[in-house]
Amino acid sequence: MTIKVGDRVPDATLTEFIETETQGCALGPNNFQVADLVKGKKIVVFAVPGAFTPTCSNKHLPGFVQNADAFKGKGVDEIWCVSVNDAFVMGAWGRDQKSGGKVRMLADGSATWTKALGLELDLNARGMGVRSQRYAMVLDDGVVKALNIEAPGKFEVSDAATMLAQC
Repeated sequence: MTIKVGDRVPDATLTEFIETETQGCALGPNNFQVADLVKGKKIVVFAVPGAFTPTCSNKHLPGFVQNADAFKGKGVDEIWCVSVNDAFVMGAWGRDQKSGGKVRMLADGSATWTKALGLELDLNARGMGVRSQRYAMVLDDGVVKALNIEAPGKFEVSDAATMLAQC
């Protein structure tokens, strides 16, 4: 069953590659619980089928990186990019796209959260396994306030400009 507006997002573990060691976060992959991350925050989440893929790298992620300040101006605490990739890939993609300090690059390596949201995409026939559908949502304290799911092969409703208008 697909998550919908008004639902609370399920808890799961997402992994982020931390570039600089800090108090409580070691260098390298760190696990975070979604339930802890969303508490008391307004978060824009967008998901992509794969890191380094053409639409994801040329359009989707860059729009959110470029508009990070505009999202903050609308009261958004964090922007998350989620993909069914490992934390090393997401970290490398984030470095390549210069997303540091603007977009959190969160890995859902086994698609656990993606499946719990009901937003998985079976790309086994294309040799890519189970991935995420392309979507974007606005969360307020873990509750879905807006949700835009793309039709297969499309990039029309989950872009940064559309999400800015919904914040």
